Formats: sequence, C-alpha cells, structure tokens
Amino acid sequence: MAIPRQLPNAITVARIPLAVVFFVLLLLAGTFGADDIVMRWVAAGLFVLAISTDWVDGYLARRYDIVSDFGKLWDPIADKLLTGAGFLGLAILGEVPWWIIIVILVREWAITIHRFTLVHEHVVAAAWMGKVKTLVQGVALSWALMPLQGLIGHTSWVVVTQVLMILALVLTVASGIDYVVAQVRGRRNAT
Repeated sequence: MAIPRQLPNAITVARIPLAVVFFVLLLLAGTFGADDIVMRWVAAGLFVLAISTDWVDGYLARRYDIVSDFGKLWDPIADKLLTGAGFLGLAILGEVPWWIIIVILVREWAITIHRFTLVHEHVVAAAWMGKVKTLVQGVALSWALMPLQGLIGHTSWVVVTQVLMILALVLTVASGIDYVVAQVRGRRNAT
C-alpha cells in the first residue's frame, strides 16, 4: 500500500498547532481549579495523542523509505514545542519545580538552535539517546498531566511524578552531552 510521500511531514507539522491547543487547555484547566477534571483529562488526552504522532510519523517515514531532511529537522522541533508546552504548563501550575523545567528547556532549545545553525551544512538527525529522552519525557509528561491524584492518592502521584521528572531531566542532560560530543567528533573527523 502506498502512502502520500508528505504524510509523515504533515503529521510532524500537525504537532505544532496541537501543542498550542494543548497548552491553552492545560492552563484553562488550571485556571478553573482542581474541580475542572474534564478539561484536564482533555488536555492530557490531547498531549498523549500529539506525542504519539511522533512515533507514527517516524514509523511511516522509515517503513516507506520517505525519510526527508525536512522531517529530520522539524520532527525534533515539533517534539520540543509539544514537550516544552507540557513542562512550561506544569511549572506555571506549580506542579513541577521551575528549576527542572529551566534546565530541560535550556538544553532543548540550545540543541535546536544549534541544529538550525548547521542546517546550511547538513541536517542533524536525532541520535538514539535523544529518541529515548523524548520517549521518557513523553511518559513523564503524560503521567504528570493526567489527574490521577484522586485514584492513587496525592502523595503517591507526587512521588511518581518527581521520579519520572528527575529521570527525564537526567536523560535530557545526558543526551545533550552526547549530542555535543558527537558534534565535536564529527567536526574533528571532517577536518
């Protein structure tokens, strides 16, 4: 079965407006208070749907051999917009400490800016550690976004959230270091 060549890229691009809608819904759910569980579930569901498209577009591009430079560049950017919206929203709502979010966002956007500076030379595809980092961030954010406190208890929810966020933080920093090391090696080998 053939699929349109631009389908993976269209799925990637669709994550960008989904990130904006998700962010607005998350903040609205927090604005109306803890009683607005429905809006929080909708925001969480939209996040899970949007972050799942990362797997779908990558699978389609590889499966049908339609990997493109556009996809290699914009897929991680769309991921960073979506996860960044999740991290920022949770920090604004006071559910995740700001220091964790600041470290993660600085690393994410520093790498993104670096990718853009290299785009005229070559497109830097995500490495395996970056993909694992994105997966763990997606799991951590999905968990933190779902209003499960009433089902498992607030303390249990907080502990699991903190453990997942620290794991996401560690992998984010480690994958950033891995990226920098790979770039330095690549430059040395190119000269």
